[in-house]
Amino acid sequence: MVREIQAETLSDVVRTLCIQANTILPQDLRRAIEEAGEAEASPVGQAILGDLVENYQFAQAKGLPICQDTGMAVVFVDWGQDCRLVGASLEDAVNDGVRRGYLEGHLRLSVVADPLRRGDTNDNNPGDCPPAHGSGEPGGHHRGPQGLWQREYDPAEDV
Repeated sequence: MVREIQAETLSDVVRTLCIQANTILPQDLRRAIEEAGEAEASPVGQAILGDLVENYQFAQAKGLPICQDTGMAVVFVDWGQDCRLVGASLEDAVNDGVRRGYLEGHLRLSVVADPLRRGDTNDNNPGDCPPAHGSGEPGGHHRGPQGLWQREYDPAEDV
């Protein structure tokens, strides 16, 4: 049975994940930073780790990026053979989500259109979406900026 997914739905998911990847540090990383701060013997090291905790708490509370360098979006989509995207190509849907996520999330636009001329794209496009074909089971992945973390999304939640 062919499963149809609207391009707008995929684009909305990519937008949301781009923002979340830059504003919410995963719990396991938070815990690791906090534990490192408790175990740190150096007062300077404790202060630095305390600053990191304060920064990620502030970023999440205010919806601001954890770091000013929000990277380039790399979106891995597990797309099954029985899925069909309706309304746009996969590339266009992902790029629209990246564009909206970076603009609406007030994230740093750092993708260079032409490395020789150094012109900025002004919307962080194109995102990178390497082709991947999976089992067709619901699910997908988004890797955060700089490849720091991975977030799973089940499109069945919205479809």
